[in-house]
Amino acid sequence: MKIGVISDTHIHGGSLHPKKLASRLINKVSMEADGLKELVRPYFADAELIIHAGDYVTYAVIEALEELAPVEGVAGNMDPHEITSRLPAKKVVSAGGFKIGVVHGWGAPHGLAEKVRREFEAVDCVVFGHSHRPYQEIINGALVFNPGSPTDQRWAQSLSIGVLHLGKEIRGELIELR
Repeated sequence: MKIGVISDTHIHGGSLHPKKLASRLINKVSMEADGLKELVRPYFADAELIIHAGDYVTYAVIEALEELAPVEGVAGNMDPHEITSRLPAKKVVSAGGFKIGVVHGWGAPHGLAEKVRREFEAVDCVVFGHSHRPYQEIINGALVFNPGSPTDQRWAQSLSIGVLHLGKEIRGELIELR
């Protein structure tokens, strides 16, 4: 089974409030939800599921990604009420015989992987975001996986997304977009 993994898309929909426009210009996020869908389509086209680890910023991101595959996700710290009222802060997704914990993350990036790992006991993998930095490591018997951000390179060397390959085990693949 193939799962597309994405986080921290930070895409604003519709007309922009001046504060959101300033944020978009500062962070160099110029993409809309449909542009994001087309960007990830080659990597997620044959995915059976997409996991989004929060900071969509607009529900249009979910709607666009759902055109590729069903979407499971959590709300992030930058998500507005239209998202936080519909999505939990953390959840466990069952897929391909595995349990995958999903949480956005919080606070400083140092030690974040260990913090999010402690949020889930009996899982095979933890997917998180928040730091915008791609990451994968086995911590306490579970793959801890952050796909980075496909739109905001503030704290990372490149824009990125990820894929989880579920077979006899879970294998993560980080995909650099540029």
